[in-house]
Amino acid sequence: MNPLRFHNTLAGKIEDFKTIRPAEVGMYTCGPTVYDYAHIGNFRAFVFEDLLRRFLEFRGFKVRHVMNLTDVDDKTLAGARREGKPLAEFTEKYTQAFQEDLDTLNILRPNHPAEQPRATREIPAMIQLIERLLKKDRAYVSEGSVYYRVSSFPGYGKLSRKNLEQNIKGARVDVDEYDKEEGADFALWKKAKEGEPAWDSPWGKGRPGWHLECSAMSMKYLGETFDIHAGGEDLIFPHHENEIAQSEGATGVPFVRTWMHCRFLLVDGEKMSKSKGNFYTLRDLLAKGYDPMAIRYALLSTHYRQPLNFTLEGLKAARESLERLDHFYARLTDPLMKTRSEKGGATRRVALTKIFEEGLIRFDEALSEDLGISEAMAVVFESLREANQQLDRGGLTGEDSSACRGIVEKIDSVLGLGIADNLKPSPAVLKLMKEREEARRKKDFQGSDDARKRIEQLGWSVKDGRPGEPSQLKRKKRVWEKE
Repeated sequence: MNPLRFHNTLAGKIEDFKTIRPAEVGMYTCGPTVYDYAHIGNFRAFVFEDLLRRFLEFRGFKVRHVMNLTDVDDKTLAGARREGKPLAEFTEKYTQAFQEDLDTLNILRPNHPAEQPRATREIPAMIQLIERLLKKDRAYVSEGSVYYRVSSFPGYGKLSRKNLEQNIKGARVDVDEYDKEEGADFALWKKAKEGEPAWDSPWGKGRPGWHLECSAMSMKYLGETFDIHAGGEDLIFPHHENEIAQSEGATGVPFVRTWMHCRFLLVDGEKMSKSKGNFYTLRDLLAKGYDPMAIRYALLSTHYRQPLNFTLEGLKAARESLERLDHFYARLTDPLMKTRSEKGGATRRVALTKIFEEGLIRFDEALSEDLGISEAMAVVFESLREANQQLDRGGLTGEDSSACRGIVEKIDSVLGLGIADNLKPSPAVLKLMKEREEARRKKDFQGSDDARKRIEQLGWSVKDGRPGEPSQLKRKKRVWEKE
């Protein structure tokens, strides 16, 4: 097998990837702040992280993937106030929406609910981490809040390559109403404000700082040192820099071996902005009729360390690429193709299987070098072209069809485009069908209609039977915006 090599932001170069434990990977990714629907810029990072996890699993690693949910910070508190709802009720709405969006884009969730921790449920671990930092004099209490003393950590800036003076003068730093010793110091614990949710602590009621949350949760579930921490490049400073300072300041050992960051997303060459009319959530695009797997393909197909220019024309091109993949897989399962094969030669069948076996090796080789997705997709479509030429000359036996399908399915287990599953509903669709049946039973016609619309956005049509009979699902052709 090809050696795995990934770009490590901490080292500033591509390095051989070596795990702490053989055949196991501990991976932490920063999840969403659940105050609104996630936008496509967020999903650029989530799809990159999903590709990374899927490829590691394809290579035989057992991946323990922890993704947090930030349900308490300035944005969630402001949103709850704006809607006049308790914080837990407000964040639950967007937490569930995010889970649905993950399923819609075929992004693997963490294997266990405990591996998707919510900040509000992990307060004890956060308090324990603060206490460790206070004992080492890396933190201090001021007016009921607790701050990290950045000057106490000599390695501060090693991830972002910013020195302390730069951080104080020009970088994005925590600006609080409370007293700090230095401008670069950041909040570990924020004193409660009137009317805000707060938790008991040795320093009085308050809430954790955002940076602290990820350090506490990642180390609780993955240990004091783990293999991979991934996220968008906007998190390098101050968030990930502060995570390193907190974690290593408390433990005295390296926090993460490999840091991986994806570049930003542009829309039509410009930064996303609601005022420019180029701001899209996933749900906005689904409402326009775009196939979720075309969206995934568009987010996936640019290398993670290159900026991604997202366009609606690009979505149409992604849809066409998916149709080529669908068409080829359908040919492999076509009974008539198998019947014709009885007159085909063994040499031709061997050649077809060889195309995919060699293609799989080259696909692995491309992704092994820092997730080279452009090269990997070029291999896929080159193999498809050659294989279609072989099929045009004659069919294949059931045994050969099974072998070729198996290789295509292995490739798609990494890409996550649902090629093999295109003819069966996803978990997201099945969940919506269950919700719709329940709404129909309760004569909740609005709820039933809403569920039907969501199902149709995901590429399926619903046919209702007679009273008492279950509704039927039918897969629509991959869809795109009507012109």
